[in-house]
Amino acid sequence: MSDHKQAGQTGAERRVRMEPIPKGKIQMWVILSLLLLMAAGAGGVLLYIWNGLKPAPPGEPVRIEIPKGTSANRTAELLERHGIIRNAFLFKYYLQMKNEGDHFQAGLYEMRPGMTNDEIIAMLNEGRTVKPPTFRFTIPEGYTLEHIADKLAAEGLIDKTKFLELADSPEARKWSSAAASIPDDERLIHPLEGYLFPETYEMETGSTEADILKRMMAELDRKLDQLPEDWQEILEERNMTLHELLTVASLIEREVAIAEERPIVASVIYNRLARGMPLQVDATVQYALGETKDRLLDEDLGIDSPYNTYKIPALPPGPIASPSLASILAALEPEDTDYLYYVLMRDGSRTHLFAKTIEEHQRNIRKSEQAAAAREAEGG
Repeated sequence: MSDHKQAGQTGAERRVRMEPIPKGKIQMWVILSLLLLMAAGAGGVLLYIWNGLKPAPPGEPVRIEIPKGTSANRTAELLERHGIIRNAFLFKYYLQMKNEGDHFQAGLYEMRPGMTNDEIIAMLNEGRTVKPPTFRFTIPEGYTLEHIADKLAAEGLIDKTKFLELADSPEARKWSSAAASIPDDERLIHPLEGYLFPETYEMETGSTEADILKRMMAELDRKLDQLPEDWQEILEERNMTLHELLTVASLIEREVAIAEERPIVASVIYNRLARGMPLQVDATVQYALGETKDRLLDEDLGIDSPYNTYKIPALPPGPIASPSLASILAALEPEDTDYLYYVLMRDGSRTHLFAKTIEEHQRNIRKSEQAAAAREAEGG
């Protein structure tokens, strides 16, 4: 009896109790659920990243100032603030992934919303900044400091008085490497004479007199770097200073118009100096007079000035004009000649006749005078 009852209870229990779910199926559903959640999360993250890195909506160009020393992270924040990128946080990681941001250049940029990230990065790396308004001026070769000041003042770029005061100040000699070689010589009319390189310049609008002086002086430093590498050793061998080299170059610049003659005239200068002869360079007398004359009178040649090379058997105290690189090079590398004299051939060719002796020189003078007379007779 008891056995039958027990058997009946077991059957009831079987009818009432549900079939148990296999453990393997539970694990599978858990894994699938987690995968679905992860996929949904990953999709959301990918959508967030995609949306954050895609170009901002197109719009009008925007000007953005990137200050000097600004980090890549700070740059990203500026870009987001101005609407150039959508998400600075994501852009920072994009820069890290691309190994970019270390070469961004400071300046004022004009960017347009809608640019791609790579376009923005390229612009910042290349420094394609908005160019400020500029002005241009040209200083011809052989101009004196006074002529330079007159030209710049006439073009409304400087105040002449202020420009000359700055140029003559002791402070100005600290503005370039070359100017540091200027001797402390009271005989110098303008200490910076010859140290303002003749060139065409482009500078930002609003540049001051000091800015212009510094720019021209820095240009001379750059041009000296183009000389042969051993130029300083050459000067040491000659027991010559840079100031003296520029002085010789300025004489060549004012005396010579034909490029091929520059090294020859340089040789004449050095040959006369070696013999203790006065250089008798008309341009130095004109510099002392403060004016250019077609023909110097005897009274002009007698002017009492350390720049009068008809009276002093040496170089003048300093340059008399701004020499070109060609004249500086000629002063550094003169021709090897025995010439002691030269005279301008007055036939309009602007060439010179060179001589080794005074007798030959006198003959050349007569040739020059005859050429001038013939030209005048022809109405030239």
